[in-house]
Amino acid sequence: MMTTGPYNYSYIFKYIIIGDMGVGKSCLLHQFTEKKFMADCPHTIGVEFGTRIIEVCGQKIKLQIWDTAGQERFRAVTRSYYRGAAGALMVYDITRRSTYNHLSSWLTDARNLTNPNTVSLMFVEASAKTGENVEEAFLETAKKIYQNIQDGRLVALIIVNEDRIIFLF
Repeated sequence: MMTTGPYNYSYIFKYIIIGDMGVGKSCLLHQFTEKKFMADCPHTIGVEFGTRIIEVCGQKIKLQIWDTAGQERFRAVTRSYYRGAAGALMVYDITRRSTYNHLSSWLTDARNLTNPNTVSLMFVEASAKTGENVEEAFLETAKKIYQNIQDGRLVALIIVNEDRIIFLF
């Protein structure tokens, strides 16, 4: 989505964060948006939301980040948030092999429920606790999305209203 007018950004990219319960999705979101580690992160019920404006290739981009619940009982609800996502961050816990093994199921959902050009297959090892590579995970995904737009791989529906132009993916 691209905006003009009285906004301080040119594009809006929707991200989803997916993965098993307890892998640190909310902590990752909090580290990225607040630059703080949240030690006692409660389990997400449904979805949580965060935003941050970043810069890619001289363009201000607002990231809308949807942190989805990892419990199976919420999966039907959280699947509706995949629609319109330009990026999907699949998260697993390196100390719990089962969370890595379940990534194929999360990837299947992402492929079935998002645009075919949704960015989700870049590997970045990051730590929400130390902050290591958290910025890179979000920024590298945004760079790839922006490049897909420039290359015409992400096609947008253009809506023009009084004060802005909106590109919907």
